[in-house]
Amino acid sequence: MKNSIRRATVIIILVFLSSCYSGPVVLNPTPVGAPGTQVVQTDQEYIINVGDKLNLKFFYNPELNEEIDVRPDGRISLQLVQEVVAAGRTPAELTKELKEKYSSDLTNPEVTVIVRSFNAHKVFVDGEVGKPGLVGLVGSMTVLQAIANSGGLKETARPNEVVIIRKGPDGKPMAIPVNLQAVISGTDINQDIGLAPYDIVYVPKSNIAMTDKWMDEYVTKTVGVFASFAYWYGLFR
Repeated sequence: MKNSIRRATVIIILVFLSSCYSGPVVLNPTPVGAPGTQVVQTDQEYIINVGDKLNLKFFYNPELNEEIDVRPDGRISLQLVQEVVAAGRTPAELTKELKEKYSSDLTNPEVTVIVRSFNAHKVFVDGEVGKPGLVGLVGSMTVLQAIANSGGLKETARPNEVVIIRKGPDGKPMAIPVNLQAVISGTDINQDIGLAPYDIVYVPKSNIAMTDKWMDEYVTKTVGVFASFAYWYGLFR
């Protein structure tokens, strides 16, 4: 009888918790298809960012060749011409300025700026994935591809409401829920939207995972404490 009552109590608790956790992750979502949710690939030339690694190649003066990082202040330090602002410029614009600056020391400065690594082209993946952290944004990467690069979804993941946090057209952050379960099942592949630099991909816990956690932290441990207390109380009565 006691076991039946205990089992019924646990079932009631599980049903209650599942209903509590079934609500949406985002209270004010921005639906897929709204302005700012679709990343448009353009042919615009790349803009150099802080942290980018640059290769400078001099055709007639290879002794001046350098591999250098763009500092946090957006500048680079070079031989002969000292400091130059690199961040916020295209490689072509930086190349033009370097030719002008080196012309006072070199007869025919032929220099090429090559961007070797793109520091700004990264997204952050967090939550119920194998390896949370930064992911390099290569080409037109989608949400599912970024998660795959982070070790994939855990069994405790809630794939039907993965949240993308992005800077909106108005400069304010917006939360975009995407249903990756629909993508995996093939019912709506448009949910697997493209990512933009600095996006945050958050994979929440499933209802069952959150219920299991609550059961472990509160029910199981609490029952264990009371059981121990009852045992010792019975000994000393």
